[in-house]
Amino acid sequence: MEPLNPIELERYRRQMMLPGFGREAQERLKASTVLVTGVGGLGGTAALYLAVAGVGKLILVRGGTLRLDDMNRQVLMTDDWVGQPRVFKAQETLQAINPDLEVEAICEYVTPHNADDLVRSADLALDCAHNFPERDLLNAACVRWGKPMVEAAMNGMEAYLTTVIPGQTPCLSCLFPEKPDWDRRGFGVLGAVSGTLACLTALEAIKVITGVGQFLRSQLLTMNLDSLEFAKHRTYHDPDCPVCGCKPQPVECLEHTPALVAV
Repeated sequence: MEPLNPIELERYRRQMMLPGFGREAQERLKASTVLVTGVGGLGGTAALYLAVAGVGKLILVRGGTLRLDDMNRQVLMTDDWVGQPRVFKAQETLQAINPDLEVEAICEYVTPHNADDLVRSADLALDCAHNFPERDLLNAACVRWGKPMVEAAMNGMEAYLTTVIPGQTPCLSCLFPEKPDWDRRGFGVLGAVSGTLACLTALEAIKVITGVGQFLRSQLLTMNLDSLEFAKHRTYHDPDCPVCGCKPQPVECLEHTPALVAV
């Protein structure tokens, strides 16, 4: 890895002033590659904050084109891009904001054919996909290759966040073995809600990469942003999980959690 150059030292000077952060943490960020799936109101905004924090490379994965009803929450997009592949506009915007950043844009969804290659190419994954099949594929690939995954999802004014460390914490299949039916345009979304969760998602990734601060190890953070209620729930392994060999004991207060995904 190349050392931080004078421009980078000045760009990140204020965050390197944080207690316990310093140059070493910044160099860890520069040396890291983060895979972001989804690249919507959640994944795109999380990618933005990783870009300005100094992550060395982002791999953005999202098929499909930008819709007009995406524009209330997708901060990397501009109106003239409606109808075009969103992932390339995200790449353009991020590189304009931080020219030192390397961005790879892949206009595909996560599939059984590409999941392993995507995960192997990164040090950490952000699970911000808009559907459960993609999330399950990413989770299984991260478990197979021993890569940490920050799991974030929302529905309306509610959201959750956790980090999966293969071999150390329950995986996504442990937490939610049964996936509810879900229509990706069947619920409302406020941009400030996806943005709030995205900032916490980026912060969680930064903690995992740098080792600075405490991330959500075997804890699930749930958020009701209507009432501004936040809670942490302890998660548990179960040896019957088909993905990682562990399935959770019941998690407090989650039996009524609605289908939560990113959009």
